[in-house]
Amino acid sequence: MEPSAIIADVLSVANTSHLIAHLFQTQMQRNRERRQRKLREYLNSERGMDLSQSAGPRPLDIMVAMGHVDPVERRFWARETSTDWWDRIVLQVWDESQWLRNFRMRKGTFLELCELLSPALKRQDTRMRAALTIQKRVAIALWKLATPDSYRSVANQFGVGKSTVGVAVMQVAHAIVDLLLSKVVTLGDVQVIIDGFAAMGFPNCGGAIDGTHIPILGPEHQGSQYINRKGYFSMVLQALVDHKGRFTNINVGWPGKVHDARVFKNSGLFRRLQHGVYFPDRKITVGDVEMPTVILGDPAYPLMPWLMKPYTGALDTEKELFNYRLSKCRMVVECAFGRLKGRWRSLLTRSDLSPKNIPIVIAACCVLHNLCEIKGETFMVGWEVEANRLAADYAQPDTRAIRRSQRDALRIREALKARFQTDQGNQ
Repeated sequence: MEPSAIIADVLSVANTSHLIAHLFQTQMQRNRERRQRKLREYLNSERGMDLSQSAGPRPLDIMVAMGHVDPVERRFWARETSTDWWDRIVLQVWDESQWLRNFRMRKGTFLELCELLSPALKRQDTRMRAALTIQKRVAIALWKLATPDSYRSVANQFGVGKSTVGVAVMQVAHAIVDLLLSKVVTLGDVQVIIDGFAAMGFPNCGGAIDGTHIPILGPEHQGSQYINRKGYFSMVLQALVDHKGRFTNINVGWPGKVHDARVFKNSGLFRRLQHGVYFPDRKITVGDVEMPTVILGDPAYPLMPWLMKPYTGALDTEKELFNYRLSKCRMVVECAFGRLKGRWRSLLTRSDLSPKNIPIVIAACCVLHNLCEIKGETFMVGWEVEANRLAADYAQPDTRAIRRSQRDALRIREALKARFQTDQGNQ
């Protein structure tokens, strides 16, 4: 190409750029003049207005007056994602089996739960954001607790932000603990519980106790304290259950390294049992021994006058019969843990919450377990299969047997052993 042609092309491009810049500046000037004209018209139309009740111009009004922004209507900062699935499908179309499969309860129980939690979950719309409804927040929390789905997956499902899922889970968990824990996880009618265990083969029994480990991510501080005997990070849930597998007392938060017996001895339940104030004073006579209302535990717990545990070591026929009766009744607590984790499968995977929030979520799941049991919500067979698959990654640690015992406790256990043998002979 000739030098003269190159120079001509360069001059053409320069002229075009200059023209574009000129047009842009002209348009900006026209926009500025138009905003100023509208502002003058607005001020002229508002002359004589009493401003004595006004708090003064807002920053946004000042920016409009200076021509920095266009005077447009402010909208909610709502996330532009579809919520049709929740509003039009779940709420209006899903049948009871779909509700049960995905939220672990029927729609009626779900709506009742929302009503119970409403005092703590009411939120007001603001100029900046429209508040999520109580029903949607509870649904998000139940979905997250019932599945091992990621926060992003749940967020996409409900058409909300990922952080909104985390906030909803903790808001609902706190509301459940604050409003329902003391009402739903409670002893109830002791005589009904005693009669229930008696029908299963153990007299004057008020509950079965055990502990289970909930896997967590390793905490930043004192992480080694949370490593249990199986080598993974966990937090201990101690629970006392009635004859139907409903939680009547829970203690949660101890690091996984701590033995069940230590967790128990440092709990409020132990102190109340020790002082004889947890159960009503209802003693029976077994042989020639007076026996208070007892709870049943595995070998990890100390033998106490109010806590019966199995014989260990060499067993004769009488001891085997005693262990069989005790184990048959104590199985209700293991079944309760299985149903708890089968419904709320997030307890089977490592929680990424902070150590102070994990106990709140675990306690909330215990309340939800009781609520489902009380309402007669079906526990689907497939849940147990899925729970067993997830639980295989985090096997429960073996607990060391505690051989400490009190003389009175030994006498009561021996008397029960003799009674069971007599009952067996009379059948």
